[in-house]
Amino acid sequence: MDVNAHPAKQEVRFRESRLVHDFLYKALHRSLADIRPGSSENKEVEEIETYNPQSGIPIAESKPVFIEKVPHQSSLPLSVEEEIQTYAKLHSGPAPTEPIVPHKTNIESESVPPLGYAVAHVHNIYILSETAKGIILVDAHAAHERVTYERLKLQMAQGKIPSQPLLLPLRINVSSTEAELAEQQREFFYALGFDLSQLSPETIVIRSIPALLLKSDVETLIRDVLADIIEHGFSQRIQEHTNHILATAACHGAVRANRRLTIEEMNILLRDMEKTERSGQCNHGRPTWIELSTVDLDKFFLRGQ
Repeated sequence: MDVNAHPAKQEVRFRESRLVHDFLYKALHRSLADIRPGSSENKEVEEIETYNPQSGIPIAESKPVFIEKVPHQSSLPLSVEEEIQTYAKLHSGPAPTEPIVPHKTNIESESVPPLGYAVAHVHNIYILSETAKGIILVDAHAAHERVTYERLKLQMAQGKIPSQPLLLPLRINVSSTEAELAEQQREFFYALGFDLSQLSPETIVIRSIPALLLKSDVETLIRDVLADIIEHGFSQRIQEHTNHILATAACHGAVRANRRLTIEEMNILLRDMEKTERSGQCNHGRPTWIELSTVDLDKFFLRGQ
């Protein structure tokens, strides 16, 4: 490390800057992955060993380790999970075989999950959910985008993203550069769940796409993925590049604003969020949900004052 990079010592330079960057990136990645609805807000205590300077005998001490909390997204204890067959309306994969569990209406007498139970779809954008401690507003598109992205990443890590053949192959007119790139990277696209090939110097044909993205605009999705590859290129840091492409695909596959969701669809999305890493933020860093406690609501209306 060079501490003399700046006369006022306001800048230092690391000899192995990439190693430092990767260490911080992985540490932050692990920390953020643990933040989800229902995670503990309490300080964790880590046991460490120190030595008595007189006797040299190890002494156990407690070292507080602080965990950052996502602003405006306080956690509630995770107590139940809900599986609903209408899950297929949000995701195009096979519908679960578990029986439908109706959402509970008596929020006071029953234990409730961290994100509560859906009440309404406000302006066809936000899910209004009632919890034991207040209400929660969820940006449905942002939340579904994060859930889809994390599932695509998991499927990719397991070897290959499941694909679904199109009823009719789709032909897309592209530039010669894009057509050649699609042909050169067929194996990469195949791992992403796409079956496509170059049909002519300026035409590609798509025969299948990721099963989770069946309801997306396929042509726009393919164009955006090709644009991502052209912009970022292929390098040794392929994992970060792949995640960026998966994030683009997830955005296209997420439920769109102004699409009216049913109570069952909203509840299954809430349950998915509770089980998904980093569900407090969408792929672009925006919050997916906020909470207002009953105390906050009382203050708005000057109750008890």
